[in-house]
Amino acid sequence: MLAGLYNICNSEPPSQKGGSFLYQVKHFLIMAKKTVPHFNSLQEFYPYYLQEHLNPVSRRLHFTGTALVMLVLILAVVTQTWWLLWFIPLVGYGFAWVGHAFFERNKPATFTYPFYSLASDFLLFRDLLIGKEKFKHLR
Repeated sequence: MLAGLYNICNSEPPSQKGGSFLYQVKHFLIMAKKTVPHFNSLQEFYPYYLQEHLNPVSRRLHFTGTALVMLVLILAVVTQTWWLLWFIPLVGYGFAWVGHAFFERNKPATFTYPFYSLASDFLLFRDLLIGKEKFKHLR
């Protein structure tokens, strides 16, 4: 399916390249093939994670997704409505992947380092909340 989507994106007329949705998807698929350096610890990984999350819109999307994950988890536990837990990956990954595909234009680290990436999402959330990191990063 992804190969078919990639072929559709390649058939896009040159006059539309740069801003169209298909061009954005094509670029995301190309970036998904980018190799990620090897990391042995979360301490090594987190600076790389921050470099992959410099766009202010992407940072806001990640922050929103992480906040919604915590809200859904709390709501599910307090109300004992366990089917709400199915929404956790949807809100967490949904917001983050939109940030990567359309604003950062890079590959989410989730695919290579799922646990470091998840932990880093919460570290970034905390750092944004306490002001250690800024929503608008100076490049």
